[in-house]
Amino acid sequence: MSSPTFTYPIPDKFWIEKLCHWADLHFDFFAFSNGNGYTYPEEPFETRFFAGNRQLTASELWSEPADFRKVGIIGYDFKNSLEKLESKNPAFFELPELCFFQPSFSLEVHGKTILSEEELPEEFIQQIDGIALPQCPSTACAVTPQITKEYYLKTIRTIQDHIVEGNTYESNFCQAYSGSFDSWDPIAAYFRLNQLSPMPFSALFKAKSQWLVSASPERYLKRKGNKLIAQPIKGTIRRGKSAEEDRVNKETLAGSEKEQAENLMITDLMRNDMSKISETGTVQVKELFGIYPLPRVFQMISTIVSELKDEISFADIIQASFPMGSMTGAPKIRTMEIIDELESFKRGWFSGAFGVIEKNGDFDFSVIIRSIIADLEVKKLYFGVGSAVTYDADPEQEYEECGLKAQAILEVLSGK
Repeated sequence: MSSPTFTYPIPDKFWIEKLCHWADLHFDFFAFSNGNGYTYPEEPFETRFFAGNRQLTASELWSEPADFRKVGIIGYDFKNSLEKLESKNPAFFELPELCFFQPSFSLEVHGKTILSEEELPEEFIQQIDGIALPQCPSTACAVTPQITKEYYLKTIRTIQDHIVEGNTYESNFCQAYSGSFDSWDPIAAYFRLNQLSPMPFSALFKAKSQWLVSASPERYLKRKGNKLIAQPIKGTIRRGKSAEEDRVNKETLAGSEKEQAENLMITDLMRNDMSKISETGTVQVKELFGIYPLPRVFQMISTIVSELKDEISFADIIQASFPMGSMTGAPKIRTMEIIDELESFKRGWFSGAFGVIEKNGDFDFSVIIRSIIADLEVKKLYFGVGSAVTYDADPEQEYEECGLKAQAILEVLSGK
């Protein structure tokens, strides 16, 4: 936030939700995101809001330096522009691979206080406060899995055959749920999802008729000055129903050789990606196999840091590291080919990245998982869930893990 900063009190707990509805009425694009995640606990927790009407071209996204913020999404299938790859599977609806806008309006929220780079008109806070929220917003949408359990289990075994043959060491295989609706409120869905499963990288993003409703727990990459931070997640176990069960589950995850092996492979992959753009000898694992409590699960998260070489651009960083290894597997390119052969859907925005690029080139991007992707014009939505498949993975357990990850979204879409 540039100086000077103007400060205003928030009138009530629904003001942020009202702000989102106001932005939906006045802007083609807006984004609402939470938190600093796990890396900088010494930094204050922040909620950020951006809105604008100017969509950026690809050349504007990659151009540096820039004197304006850039907010948006890099879709998973942008991989095809970085490597000799393709996405053959059918899409639920077409999504732009790059979808960024220039904010003309920005706010930060700290506790019960609004921070603005520009002085707000006196009537602005009251105007937002006067917006009426929908009385009975619909978050219900009947969804069906795109593949059967039998097909899923068979596919896991096929991946394990690929591992035996040396084609891949670990593959992140995903399945999708999809549905159609007459009326669906993405803003209400976001706040309901955040209530059920608050996450450090939750986000709401609107691009005209297309929406991202995200409860992501995972950071893809953060840049702060010449420092680069990656935090891949591999390793999941459910939270316990009691303090004792919670403790046992946490210790089980922390001591799991299988989960550690999965996490280590992706950590090594990210170290390799980061070494392409970092000063020699600066790529370090700051934390290996950290166990973090989230509302419904414990996650195993490793943190890799490095110091960037001089003159490294955002485009250079994406070229070296996208898509994130946690959503592909290793080796990355051959594994992405296997994924495309075996999955039933085009991932689109799912398992891509959402984030903000600051004027000075700093940025923070999450991984688009635990997220609903919707198009209000075609009246369809979908979400994906996946897990890392290794040689010793149990297909039934992998299927159960996918169900655990889908649980909160399915509750939102039940409309209850």
